Amino acid sequence: MDFLSNNLLTILILLPVVGAVLTLAHQAFWKQESQLKWVTLGFTALNFVVSLALFSKSAVAGASGFFFEKNVPWINAIGTNYHVGVDGLSFWLVILTTFIMPIAVLSTWHAVEKKATAFYVFLLLLESAMIGVFVSLDLLVFYLFFEASLIPMFFLIGVWGGENRIYAAVKFFIFTALGSLLMLVAIIGLYFIYADQTGLGGSFDFVAILNAMKAGNLILPAQTGMLLFAAFAIAFAIKVPLFPFHTWLPDAHTEAPTAGSVILAAVLLKMGTYGLMRFNFALFPDQSRETAWIFITLAIIGIIYGALVAMVQPDVKRLVAYSSVAHMGFVILGMFSFTEMGMQGAVYQMLNHGVSTGALFLLVGFIYERRHTRQIKDFGGLANVMPIYATVFIFTVLSSVGLPFLNGFVGEFLIMVGMFQSQVLSVTSTVNWNYVATMIAGTGVIFAAVYLLWMVQRVFFGKVTSEKNRSLADLNWREIGLLAPLLFLMIYMGVFPKPFLARTASVVKGLQERVMHQAGGTIEKTELKPVSADAEHK
Repeated sequence: MDFLSNNLLTILILLPVVGAVLTLAHQAFWKQESQLKWVTLGFTALNFVVSLALFSKSAVAGASGFFFEKNVPWINAIGTNYHVGVDGLSFWLVILTTFIMPIAVLSTWHAVEKKATAFYVFLLLLESAMIGVFVSLDLLVFYLFFEASLIPMFFLIGVWGGENRIYAAVKFFIFTALGSLLMLVAIIGLYFIYADQTGLGGSFDFVAILNAMKAGNLILPAQTGMLLFAAFAIAFAIKVPLFPFHTWLPDAHTEAPTAGSVILAAVLLKMGTYGLMRFNFALFPDQSRETAWIFITLAIIGIIYGALVAMVQPDVKRLVAYSSVAHMGFVILGMFSFTEMGMQGAVYQMLNHGVSTGALFLLVGFIYERRHTRQIKDFGGLANVMPIYATVFIFTVLSSVGLPFLNGFVGEFLIMVGMFQSQVLSVTSTVNWNYVATMIAGTGVIFAAVYLLWMVQRVFFGKVTSEKNRSLADLNWREIGLLAPLLFLMIYMGVFPKPFLARTASVVKGLQERVMHQAGGTIEKTELKPVSADAEHK
């Protein structure tokens, strides 16, 4: 057990890589592609089971506040450590990643026919990179995992995507790669600033840099801090994506294979919001507070714009893609409210979006496999032919809309109340702009009901409008089985959110206090000692 506790996060990162290697070996020696999906499913399921060890009650946080921490030297010449750990912010995102991957694999059971070996290898490598992003506590290691996640998704879209897959893959790559390069420049800048101000040599260690800032030994000039903040923020805003950096998302979602769309919606987009909370809020609290009005404005624009554009989409999958722009806008709104309730709601909504929108993309993929079209006009009356499919689809839509007692309601309610209580926007004798922002964003909930329920009406109700739809098969047991956990979570998270919110509460409160300067008092400069790279959590 000590070995598992000390190396749990490393095991979670490496298990998919081992699976990818064995997948290649299996194909090289046995050349039976039909069995590759079983190998991939086995390793993704095993990784999920191993990740449940994160729930261990015997786990104790280290001095840095992270659990299952491991910090060992990697590249001594530049002061880079292999430093990983989880806290309340990253905990559920790691669980979400390992949970969604077996479902994504099952969704491709009969869908991938060409180059199956490469497809499953890329899925496994993508899982490894995504987990690495959420547990990395060294900025350079974080950047490497952040970039590594880009490559498998690029190929998943570009090789196994739809008709315009090359255009969508290249656009996705250019947007995210350019943002990542900006972040790399900022990381290198922090490295040299840390070396110059502390006299301890350069370090990419997030915990060491943060401790130096809290101790007053690392003070960023206002202009320098804003430039570094902007570089990180743009990289993460592209990943979210936040308006106006969103244009790559609808194309990527529309052209990606079903598994790619599910992973993109459920996990990859959360890397952007996670990065903003982990690094921007912690390292640049003043800049985060000063620019909150910009992010709130862009979030509201994204909520309204995403909803209105979704309303006129003729393609069901593209409609769901634009709904992601709107839903992620709510996440940004809650984050930058800088209230404990709003930020808790933002983290919760990240998980909600992964469950509900991931399920919607699965359902769209199922109907596409049967009908080979996603055009709303090609359907109509499907509830008469596929009653189980229609029931599950409508239930998932209600979850996405935010129906009370389903998961979406809890997240959106916390965000709206948190924004209403916020003090980040100006308050005059006549106007409280926090109230105004909340009310405008609230219209996005109404628009979401309009575009989703209107789509449901056209696709499922009325008479069967096409003879080709009369012979469509309803959901089979495999499809019901992989949707069942998602449907369960939609109900459980809507009825009993306490277990989820309790794990994120302390981290969210700490970030909120840091940004809003509620920790109290000024910090005197203290003696700074280098963080030992050999210290491991036991």
